[in-house]
Amino acid sequence: MKIQFRDLIENAPLAPGIYKMYDGDDNLLYVGKAKNILHRLRQYVDVSKLEIHKQIMRTLVRRIEWEITRTESDALILEQNLIKTLKPKYNIMLTDGKMYPMLALTKHEFPRLLKFRGKISQRKDVYGPYPSVYALNDTIKTIQRVCQLRTCTDTFMKNRSRPCLLHQIGRCSAPCCIQQTNYDKNVQLARKILTGDSEPIIADLTKLMKDLSDKQDYENAAIIRDKITALTTTTNCGIRQNQSYTSNIQWDKNVTELENWLGLKLNCVGVFDNSHLFGKNPVGAMIAFGHDGFIKSAYRHFKLRDMKRAGNDIAMMEEFVTRAIKDGPKLDLIIVDGGPAQWHIANKVANGKIPVLGVTKGEVRDGDEHFIMIDGSENRTLPKDSPLFLFLRTVRDEAHRFVITYHRSVRAKQLTASCLDEIDGIGPVRKKQLLQHFGSVHAIMDADLKSLLRVPELGKSAAKKIYAHFHSEML
Repeated sequence: MKIQFRDLIENAPLAPGIYKMYDGDDNLLYVGKAKNILHRLRQYVDVSKLEIHKQIMRTLVRRIEWEITRTESDALILEQNLIKTLKPKYNIMLTDGKMYPMLALTKHEFPRLLKFRGKISQRKDVYGPYPSVYALNDTIKTIQRVCQLRTCTDTFMKNRSRPCLLHQIGRCSAPCCIQQTNYDKNVQLARKILTGDSEPIIADLTKLMKDLSDKQDYENAAIIRDKITALTTTTNCGIRQNQSYTSNIQWDKNVTELENWLGLKLNCVGVFDNSHLFGKNPVGAMIAFGHDGFIKSAYRHFKLRDMKRAGNDIAMMEEFVTRAIKDGPKLDLIIVDGGPAQWHIANKVANGKIPVLGVTKGEVRDGDEHFIMIDGSENRTLPKDSPLFLFLRTVRDEAHRFVITYHRSVRAKQLTASCLDEIDGIGPVRKKQLLQHFGSVHAIMDADLKSLLRVPELGKSAAKKIYAHFHSEML
């Protein structure tokens, strides 16, 4: 039976990620990335609309694989890494001048920080790739603020007789004109930042900022604070050589390592997080994972039932973990995002039946995280560049993403409800009718009287009330 291309993409996900196309002999033909995998693959259905080389490739495709990533940027980086390592026949990215931007430190007495595209030369230490020029420029600014390395060309540097503007605003140490004593140390510092080893630097700067503040040296403390902010932002954006880690988790290997680390057998692990805005719209969430990846069917959202707990993260965690244990899937391990207090309350609820691991934020998120082990002891020895540490950070971030998304949804629905609840005589049934008819509160607010009168079973009196409410008119 002849395989139709539509059949190959029938189950493609509506999510960001990469896709790989294979021929009948299982040779890899092409690797691509997409903001939405299904929508991107549908563009290959009509062969006549493709570029010539893709028309040829498309006729050879017999199998397609895909891999979902958290974001389009993760997909972009994973695509580049796969192309470099697998060298698919029909990928033209590395030959048509569209290579992703990279960052480099030149081989020089005073190494220069520069961005480039193209082939890697032996005269540079190269870092990246970066998902966009914006991300790369942001990283350069961070290095300038923290390390004050030059970005000018060698020719420009040789012909300077006085420091340039970058030195005056504190972004270059001006090796062109000023005797240097710490330039080599700053280069090493920059390499650590660029390879993702910025956590110890942030911790040291945080301590220094506190010391300066205690001495009431607020001006220099503010300078250090700005450096910490810049470094934390860079770290959170994943500016490291293993940026594709979150997109390409080796689930079985990492979960097995977690089992060995904790001395447990794990089939289903639940990760919890809370969210609220100054006590308003308090919600919680649990994501789950096992040896084969995230277990989406076991994900849970929680709206706080006991509103006396609102705004109290510990009390909220107690309710959510209690409900998950009672009504959720059977868990072999609970992971909570928080310190000793969160660990203790989850451990109390689990009552010794389910082990609890705490992932702390530390004083600087993504800076000095450590763990509360299942026996209640602190662990700060797990290397922050180890696969297990990065894996645990990833599942914690997935729980954070899941609960934040839910919190925003609840807030939006509350806003929607409150706008319509203010109108006398508009109850749940009519609210539902209005939203089904117009699609959103904003559309209801913008509707004229004639449009409102067209809503089935709404009635003239109710339509006039709604129009008057949003347009401040008495009809």
